Amino acid sequence: MIQTEDYKFLDMADKLTTLIDSNRAWADTITRNDPSFFSKLSNQQSPEYLWIGCSDSRVPANQIVDLMPGELFVHRNVANIVLHTDLNCQSVLQYAVDVLKVKHIIVCGHYGCGGVAAAMQNREYGLIDYWLRNIRDIYYRSAGAFEGMMDDEKRVNLLCELNVLQQLANTCHSNIVQAAWSRGQALTAHGWIYSIRDGLLKDLGASVDGPDQIPKEYRIGSPE
Repeated sequence: MIQTEDYKFLDMADKLTTLIDSNRAWADTITRNDPSFFSKLSNQQSPEYLWIGCSDSRVPANQIVDLMPGELFVHRNVANIVLHTDLNCQSVLQYAVDVLKVKHIIVCGHYGCGGVAAAMQNREYGLIDYWLRNIRDIYYRSAGAFEGMMDDEKRVNLLCELNVLQQLANTCHSNIVQAAWSRGQALTAHGWIYSIRDGLLKDLGASVDGPDQIPKEYRIGSPE
């Protein structure tokens, strides 16, 4: 039987006090500016946007679009991948679309993504290899786009963009999004990318707001 003394407990007073203090200072500032902010926030959330982004700590969703808590519903994972078999992502997508009735889905990657860069290497990283294989598939399917491109940074950044476009397509191919369109719900999905170097977002010019904008093979219930 494991005894309590077998564990080495972190001394929270030494390790995490700074975070707790920062939280209190943040909450105090918010309350001073708007005394009713937290009471209103606790009663409901009604965001218009779902953000599907990368888990990278340098890409904080709310901050880079300057939105307050309650204004952006967020799902993040390594390299902003949208898989039909990922129940976490699909559950977030369904809740955002069916319950919150968001009007916009933003699939946002970022330049210099470590997950994307790793997917381009013929190296073994462990469990995450299964996840990154989805990006590696994009890399090999798009091999022609990389011909003659010798700069490694440019190669990674191009694949970051291509990955966003594929994940945007995966989002639009989902039953959840297409069911919303079929019942006349206003919903548009967008592909964006973020630069950590200058803090700016780039619209990749790919927005989809109906099934007529996706290949018929992916349209649910479309005639053969």
